[in-house]
Amino acid sequence: MAKLTKRARKANETIDRDRFYPLEEAIGLIKDLSAAKFDETVEVAMNLGVDPRHSDQMVRGVVQLPGGTGKSVRVAVFAKEAKADEAREAGADIVGAEDLMEKVQAGEIEFDRCIATPDMMAIVGRLGKVLGPRGLMPNPKLGTVTNDVAQAVQASKGGQVEFRVEKEGIVHGGVGKSSFEADALCTNVRAFVDAIIKAKPEGAKGTYVKKVSISSTMGPGLKVDFTSITGA
Repeated sequence: MAKLTKRARKANETIDRDRFYPLEEAIGLIKDLSAAKFDETVEVAMNLGVDPRHSDQMVRGVVQLPGGTGKSVRVAVFAKEAKADEAREAGADIVGAEDLMEKVQAGEIEFDRCIATPDMMAIVGRLGKVLGPRGLMPNPKLGTVTNDVAQAVQASKGGQVEFRVEKEGIVHGGVGKSSFEADALCTNVRAFVDAIIKAKPEGAKGTYVKKVSISSTMGPGLKVDFTSITGA
């Protein structure tokens, strides 16, 4: 049997893996147990009663985290002329049209979010096989195909998080860093969970949210009492 690290022993002594913790207590423990040499990401994972293999049970969307993500997001924008200028002024890291398409086709994908104006989709559509598997394809339902590129860039850099349920019915996302104040993390968790609840698909039957847990990058997972998040 592998020898437990000092950190793992502390976690085992501190937490009860069978208990459903109130959100505030869970966040406090996550922060206390975060002892890595880097600022760990705090993540929420939700087990949903959906089968995403059916189109009417897909859960996907975006949520704006009030406290931000603590992560530097590199944003690329497909736009021309005035819209390209707007994107640059809003803080986009990469802006282009055919030239940007060629870079992506060559494997130069140096961005975390991709935005496009509607008139650029004829170009961006050629990149579906490259951007799609990486979750970077612009989508009007996610607000990443828009003429308001300035707002889209600012939202991407200011705490907007995309979510999409996986085939096992699990959806997860980062909601901040362990260095965040506890109140900010709690607010972000509630915003994330609320967005998932509002994204409930018509085809979902029975219990929609089965379990919510939180963890840090290197820390243990804690089950969270759902009512302590929603107040219901």
